Amino acid sequence: MMVGSCHKNSLQNKLDSFTTIEQALIYFEIGFDSSFITQYGVELSKRFKGNLILGRADDWFSGRRALKQAYCKIQRGRLDKRSRSACRGCTTCERR
Repeated sequence: MMVGSCHKNSLQNKLDSFTTIEQALIYFEIGFDSSFITQYGVELSKRFKGNLILGRADDWFSGRRALKQAYCKIQRGRLDKRSRSACRGCTTCERR
């Protein structure tokens, strides 16, 4: 039990040290478009924090998954609903 708690604390401490969402994207090795972050950074940050709570992220991989899901959700929401266009902008998207 102590090991899981230690990992969770280290992940939380690392996330708490970030001052921008770009730092989190770099830490989790997720490519991003700076103009997208300028426009949607606040929403991305809120979704990421929500995903961390809901997913009970306790390690690097679950933290990365939470951030990728937040990024992808916003990207998909920007797509034209009537077309079958592919998701763009997220360089690590599995939905391409």
